[in-house]
Amino acid sequence: NVSVRRPGEPLGTRCEIKNVNSVRSLGRAIEYEARRQVDLLEAGDRIRQETRHWNESDGRTHTLRVKEDADDYRYFLEPDLVPLVPDREWIERVRSAMPVLPAARRASLGAFLGVPANSAAVWTVVDRGQDEYVLASVNAGGVGERVLVYVQQAFAEAGPNPAVPADGLARLTVMERSGELTATQAKDVLATMLETGSADPAAIARSKGYEAMDTSAIAVAVDEAIAGDPAAWGKYCAGEEKAAGALVGRVMKATKGQADGKVVTALLQERRTANG
Repeated sequence: NVSVRRPGEPLGTRCEIKNVNSVRSLGRAIEYEARRQVDLLEAGDRIRQETRHWNESDGRTHTLRVKEDADDYRYFLEPDLVPLVPDREWIERVRSAMPVLPAARRASLGAFLGVPANSAAVWTVVDRGQDEYVLASVNAGGVGERVLVYVQQAFAEAGPNPAVPADGLARLTVMERSGELTATQAKDVLATMLETGSADPAAIARSKGYEAMDTSAIAVAVDEAIAGDPAAWGKYCAGEEKAAGALVGRVMKATKGQADGKVVTALLQERRTANG
C-alpha cells in the first residue's frame, strides 16, 4: 500500500499495488506510485482508493479495480503500529554493515583485471564467491587473465575458499606464461593441484617429467614436421593458415606435448617468411 501526505497532515488515501515480484520492482513501484500521487495532489485532484497493477515493462502502475470504501478492502486498524521513520544515522549504520553487493564486486573485479565486468568469467567467479580468491592470486603475482580463466573453468566445485593456495595458482600461471609449461601441461598440473591442495606447481611438473624444451630443439622438430608433410607446408606457404594445424600437431606428437605451441607457431611463421 502506498500513500502520501504533506508533513503534519493526516495519512493520505492508500492505493494497493499488485504484481510486484522482486525487490527491484518493489522500489520502482513505490517510487512511481508516490510520484503519481504527489502530481495528482499538486494538480488539485484527489487520490482514489484503488488496486493498481505494476507493469514492469513501462515502469508504471495502472488501475486494476476501484474500491472506494475501506470496508471493501477488509482493513483492520492496528493501534500498536506507529509510523516508522528511519533516521539518516540508522540508514548509514545499516548500509555500512551490508556486504558489498554482486554488481559492485563485478565492477571491481573487471576494473582490476582490465576485462568487461559483464563477461561470463567475471559473472561466474563472483556468483561462486571466488572473486576474492582471484584477487589474492593476482596480487601474489599471478597472470590475471589466466587466473580468471582457470578459476572459471576448473574451480566449479571449489567454493569460495579453494584448497589450492592462491599463490600456488599464481606460480602456475607464471610458469605457463614464461613457457616453462605448455597450456596442456599447465592444465594437467592444475588438476593435480586441485586433487592434492598443493601450492607447488614446479614440483608437480618435475614429477610428471614436464621440462621446458629449448627453442633449438623445437626448431629441429619443426623442420622435421615440414619435411614430413610437404603438402601441408605448401598449403601453409600459400596462405592457408589452417594448414599449420597439421604441422603443429606433428611437432607436438614428436615432442610428446612438451613443445610450446606459441613457439612452434612463431617458428613456422619465420620459415614461411624466409621461404618467400
